[in-house]
Amino acid sequence: MKILVLGAGRMGLGAVYDLAHNSGDVDAITVADIDLGRARAVVDTVGSPKVNPVALDVANYDQVVSLMTGHDSTLSCVVYSNNLRLAKAAIDARSNFCDLGGNNSIVDAELALSEEASAAGINIIPDCGLAPGMVSVLAAHAAERFEQVETLRVRVGGLPLHPKPPLNYQIVFSVEGLINEYVELARVIRDGHIVEVPSMTEVETLSFSPPYDNMEAFQTSGGTSTLPESLVSRAS
Repeated sequence: MKILVLGAGRMGLGAVYDLAHNSGDVDAITVADIDLGRARAVVDTVGSPKVNPVALDVANYDQVVSLMTGHDSTLSCVVYSNNLRLAKAAIDARSNFCDLGGNNSIVDAELALSEEASAAGINIIPDCGLAPGMVSVLAAHAAERFEQVETLRVRVGGLPLHPKPPLNYQIVFSVEGLINEYVELARVIRDGHIVEVPSMTEVETLSFSPPYDNMEAFQTSGGTSTLPESLVSRAS
């Protein structure tokens, strides 16, 4: 299996490392970035002969399609604003596609490509990051284990192992994506219906063991992905 990873940032590095060292079915990995030096740095860090670096500007549609062609699957680890165009390129290249998502409107547009993707014989799966992504899988799994769920709350943040004041926080996500989550509307289930609420509202205080004993959480956009649609039928 041959995999293409777009973006040589922190998420791209993590994805390439996992594919190279923990995915036995993967024979070759291409890591592409507009900065060839960053792609080469990922190759050096991962330390696997399976990985090859390539220079690529994801804004160049024809070059993207050309590079995707011949790869069984493509993973987008670039800024979310590129993902709809990349999903369309994947259809043209007949390469399965997934991304880290985070923007409701773009994800809706990607999901609307379902028939075209099916005709091309591929899958398009957006929102495969942490939140959205893993948290949705964990939340859905937890909900399925109960006959009735009264409340389901999902919280996520960048909490470092060795926090530093004053915020005790670490930016491990794309800054553009993080800002988007703070300004777009958040989708939640209320009174049995999906509604949208402003981000950075409904602030609550959370307490864990020090140094996380005085923290704040609030609504943010994109993190729930399609989870509200999946669970709304169970809401009363």
